[in-house]
Amino acid sequence: MSLLEMKGIQKSFYGNQVLRDVDFTLEAGTVHALMGENGAGKSTLMNILDGIHKRDGGTIRIDGQEVEINSPSEAQEKGIAMIHQELTTIPEMSVAENIYLGREPVKRGFIDYKKMYQDTSELLKMLNIELNPRIKMGKLRVADQQLVEIAKAVSQNARIVVMDEPTSSITDREVENLFGIIRDLKLRGTGIIYISHKMDEVYTITDEITVLRDGESINTWKTAEVTNDMVIKAMVGRELKEQFPKIEVPIGEKLLELKNLTIQGQFENISFDVHAGEILGLVGLVGAGRTETMQALFGITKPESGEIFLKGKPVTFSKPADAIAAKIAYVTEDRKGEGLVLPMSIAHNITLPSLRELSSKIFIRKGEEKDAVQKEMTGLKVKAASVKLPVKMLSGGNQQKVVLAKWMLKEPDIIIFDEPTRGIDVGAKAEIYKLMGEFVSQGKAIIMISSEMPEAMGMSDRIIVLSNHQMGGELRREEFSQKAIMAMAMSHM
Repeated sequence: MSLLEMKGIQKSFYGNQVLRDVDFTLEAGTVHALMGENGAGKSTLMNILDGIHKRDGGTIRIDGQEVEINSPSEAQEKGIAMIHQELTTIPEMSVAENIYLGREPVKRGFIDYKKMYQDTSELLKMLNIELNPRIKMGKLRVADQQLVEIAKAVSQNARIVVMDEPTSSITDREVENLFGIIRDLKLRGTGIIYISHKMDEVYTITDEITVLRDGESINTWKTAEVTNDMVIKAMVGRELKEQFPKIEVPIGEKLLELKNLTIQGQFENISFDVHAGEILGLVGLVGAGRTETMQALFGITKPESGEIFLKGKPVTFSKPADAIAAKIAYVTEDRKGEGLVLPMSIAHNITLPSLRELSSKIFIRKGEEKDAVQKEMTGLKVKAASVKLPVKMLSGGNQQKVVLAKWMLKEPDIIIFDEPTRGIDVGAKAEIYKLMGEFVSQGKAIIMISSEMPEAMGMSDRIIVLSNHQMGGELRREEFSQKAIMAMAMSHM
């Protein structure tokens, strides 16, 4: 008897059918990968299991018994815990309060904070997570918030744990720690549904793989019996001949230069330039100062010292609007928190930074707006039933494409990509890489922050390595190797 069996699951949104008779089975004590392109239906299927969405058809059985799950609290009662890719933490509450939210220990009618902090401390110690239970979640980096979400799921003693891109924001050492936790859960008989686009992880930690495509079940295999090419072909419906479609582009004039840019404690004396036609990789271990440097360049924070030159002329960006006016765009890592207005429509998200260009005094030129949106939607292959849909209804990959679309509409000269393919499937990655190549072939430039070494080496013309807030080194394309990059990344540790 299977731990979980989902049969013939159907679901539609606004007349758009996103799941068509999907089958999925999970055995106790196994890790089962759920794979597919963004928009394939993975998150929708899991949101049905977690009680966030109500299915239109099909059945769910746990231990052979048919169940109804109408809310996340009902899912929790039935032993289901879900760790979402987009974190659902409460920033103003402590680590302990987030872990035990709704399950707080009570003493004489009041929350027993002493016990809650003690239980949290023991839980984190067991999981080898070094965090203060009393610190507010909002003060933690994304990687640590992800680990807290994992600890929360473990604390619930769930029999079914869904992990949606659990390693998207954590270091290699933390990934190994997570895999240790997963193996312990397996030994307890827990069934784990593992959603990831990282093929190496899937082959390392999973026992079975199921692929969805366009809302349908395509195939299920034992992980040991299927090849990487077979999985990719099932996901995208075609073979991907080249993982990193790097377009060779002549390198032109210097567009941007940073000289000794510094904010003490975040980054110090950072100096590099980027040229027309170039994809410049910016790499380093988590916490090295990559994002912080780019935020200072974009006017989100103010450098304490150092200079920025745009086409040879000194510039100062006191706010992001200044950088945007200078034709610099910034695709942030946190697309939901910083890149999109989730309740607004797809169309309005795309045109939001360009309303001045699309308006005549106080009125928006609707025809131009419609044409602009359609052009970007088509060019980026955004999958949506209508541009009027709230952007929150899209899959993570399609939301990322909407973020790209809004900046492409501004026709920038330089784009900063912060983890451009985080949580995006192999097919969508190839599309974004192709877009990046087409962009720089127009005499423009990209600065790409990436934690994925193959991506950084596959797409960059040069790589700048940061180490512990400082310059670790620089490599030309012919010098790229993981060993050389890691040596530079560790040089100031």
